[in-house]
Parts: sequence; structure tokens; C-alpha cells
Amino acid sequence: MVSVLLIVIVIFLGLYDLPQTMAAREHTPTVIVVGAGMSGITAAKTLSDAGIKNIIILEATDRIGGRIRKTNFAGVPVEVGASWVEGVNGEQVNPVWTLVNEICLRTFYSDFDQVANHTYKQVGGLYEESVAQEAYDAADERSAFSQNLSISLSCQGQEDISILASQRLQNDVPTTPLDMAVDYYTYDYEFGEPPRVTSLLNTEPLPTFTDFGEDLYLVADPRGFESVVYYIAKQFLTTNDAGDITDPRLKLNKAVTEIQYSNRGVVVKTEDGSVYEAAYVMVSVSIGVLQTNLINFEPDLPAWKLLAIYQFNMAIYTKIFLKFPCRFWPTGNGTEFFVHVHEKRGYYTPWQHLENQFPGSNILLVTVTDEESRRIEQQPDSETLAEIMCVLRNMFGDDIPHATNILVPRWWSNRFFRGSFSNWPVGVDQCEFDQIRAPVGRVYFTGEHTSREYNGYVHGAYLAGIDSANILIKCAKKKMCHYNIKPKRT
Repeated sequence: MVSVLLIVIVIFLGLYDLPQTMAAREHTPTVIVVGAGMSGITAAKTLSDAGIKNIIILEATDRIGGRIRKTNFAGVPVEVGASWVEGVNGEQVNPVWTLVNEICLRTFYSDFDQVANHTYKQVGGLYEESVAQEAYDAADERSAFSQNLSISLSCQGQEDISILASQRLQNDVPTTPLDMAVDYYTYDYEFGEPPRVTSLLNTEPLPTFTDFGEDLYLVADPRGFESVVYYIAKQFLTTNDAGDITDPRLKLNKAVTEIQYSNRGVVVKTEDGSVYEAAYVMVSVSIGVLQTNLINFEPDLPAWKLLAIYQFNMAIYTKIFLKFPCRFWPTGNGTEFFVHVHEKRGYYTPWQHLENQFPGSNILLVTVTDEESRRIEQQPDSETLAEIMCVLRNMFGDDIPHATNILVPRWWSNRFFRGSFSNWPVGVDQCEFDQIRAPVGRVYFTGEHTSREYNGYVHGAYLAGIDSANILIKCAKKKMCHYNIKPKRT
């Protein structure tokens, strides 16, 4: 009798030590969220609001916010990632605009209407207003044609084409330096990639502007745009008396390297050797990261999932900040944005001064994208500054002062981001998109790239976090685990 009892005890203790037993799983979180950007934090809050509070958030960096990031540059708080609330003053209210106003963030309306008056030649100063305006009017006509064509193709169930293909159908492809600069300002400045790779059906017309309005507001607040993410996080994570997040469920500097999944649960491993178990995992890393080998999935993600992920694009959008000892550019109403024309498309084209937001700061911002971003990330900042000073002297003359400071963000080189935001390329239809955000067993996916209507935008990240969490909640709480994928267009 004693020997039988001992055998029972040994068997019991052996079962208890197995990591996949019920007893062990009861002491692990229900959901692991990978990434603490806008989507990850919003997904975690949605889960918490639904009663799923056993959550662990694993963030690879030392902060939350992801690609919404403020930094101090020459004494001024600048946004090196997302800057604008895009889509304001329409029939529907942009949810991020609501959040920005709830915490009274300091924002500024962006007036692009006068940019034709401030378009500079490669050498020799400003274009005549009538000449520049003709180029901008032609760009508006091309865009209107593309929108009508997109609606027509969609109604007829036709396959997607690029924005460039639409321009070819009009027999109006930008070829002069001025037309190419305006084309860049119209498309690349918005999507981070050129018209030759950007989907017509999914960008013309753009749902962000048709749904929420065409106005844009730049965030310029000492607390940073990232304070919106903190505002959401503090609604479900505990804080101390100073308002700092102290909740042990948020774990910073935890770079995830492996996700093991089965029908019994998930095991997540991090670079420092930590191991976490849960019933589900929500992956909110960028699609740029998903396209690398930073995170190893065991078993491999299915072929249909990988193919969908690899077909989507991760754009690079680099905002370069420059500090000068004094101001030499025009200020006042209608002068905030100006354009530089160069024979090389996208060569330091769109400019902005920050005098409206930070008077007396003497800071200029120039944006580059795509291949120019990759090139600039790989060269010393001193070379970039020399190129920029040459451009500025061609615009404003040789007597302008040299910049005292430069800031060049490197989103593409950063292994935790691998780019700035997603862009919808030609050839990816709703079927592949549904596959991108579809769960694989107990592995769920979120991020701005999983927002069907608003990919690439902050409000897309916010809404995607809610949507993906609700998909998981239906499965975990209601056992409604089937995910519908729209059939491929035929």
C-alpha cells in the first residue's frame, strides 16, 4: 500500500513539473503581447477591458510608443517618428484626434495651400508662381483622374494597377524636374514610396481623408505624440504617485527571439534568456520586422502567411532636422512648407520650418524617403549635412550660415523597426491582406499594417489594436475562432 502511494506521489510530482501541464499553465499569463507601440498597447487595453487581465507585454526597447517617438534636438522636442494627426474635420471623427484633445496636446494646423509660391529651382531661386502653380494643378488633375479610374476598376472587379500606370493611361507621366518634384510631394511625401510601386485601388481615394477629413495637424508638444500611447497604457497599467508606469506586466528591454506555438499554448523566449508561457500571443511588431529573422517561429509560419507578409511593403520615411544660428528662410502665413526641385527625383525635396511651433528655434526639417533614406542612413551625418548645405545655398544663396546641429533618424537600420510604416503595393489584394492579419493557431497579429483602411497611419495602428484584440477575445472567451479570409479577386 505504501509503495503504491509513493508511486502515485512520484507520478503526480512528475506531471506537475512538466511545463505544459494544466497546473503550470494556470500560473502563466493568458496573453503575451509582443511590442508596446500604439497597436500593442491598445490591444492589451482592449483585452484588459474584456476581463483578460493576465497579460504580459514584452517590449524590445526601453520605452513604449514604438514608431511614435519624441527626442530632444537642440533644446526642442521634435518627433522623429509619427508627427501628424492626418484626417481631421470630416464627417467622422478620427479616434486619435479625440485622444489628442483629451490630453490637450499642442497641435498646429498644417497649411500646404501656398507651397506653389515657395517652390525653388535646383539653382537660381524661386519659380515664377504661375509656372509652379501650373505644375501643381496638373498634379491635381492626374490625382483626380486616378481616383475616378480606381473607383471604376473597383466597381468592375478589375485587378489593381500602380499609380504610375494610371498616369501612363492619361499619357501624362511627370518627366521634367519640376513635375517630378511635385509628383514626389504628392505621393512619396505621403506614402514613403514612389507611384510605380504604390497600389492605385488602395490609395486613390485615400480612406483616411475621405472618412475623417482632409486636414492635418502637427503635434508639437513637450510631452510628445507618444504621450497618447502612455495615456492609453495608464488606463489599465498601474502607476506610482509620480505617474510613472510601474506595472510588472510591462517588461522593457525584452527583445523576443522565438515564439513556439501549438494547440496547447505558446512559449515566448527573449534575448536575455527569459521564457514566458501563455495561452495566446499577440504579435505587434512592424511588418518590416516580420520580414526579417529577428523572431523565429516554431514551427515556421505557414507558406500562405509568409507569402502575404513578404508581398507587403515597409516604407522608409526619414525626417532630418537642422539647427541654424539664425533664420534665413521666409516666415509668416503660408511659408511653413516649401519644395526644392532637383534633377534627381526625391533629392531633399519637401521642406518645413518649425518657427510656427517653436518660434526662434531656427530649425528646418527636410524629408527623404525610400532609396534616398537607405543611402543616407549608410553615410556619415557629416556627408548628409554637406549635401543639404549645398541644396540650401542653391535655394537661398551662398551667404547663409552653416547648420550647427543635425539629427538623422535611422528607422531602416534599427532591427526593431526596419522602416517607418507600411505601404500598400501593387498586386496585394484583400485576400492577401486578410492573410497578413489572420491568426495562425494561437498566434495573433496586429499593427498599422493590419488595418485594412488605414494602414500606415497612427489611427490605423490604434484601430488595428482594438480589432485584433477583439478577434482574440472571440476565440478565447466565446470559442469563435474561425477567421474569414476574403476570396482572391478573379
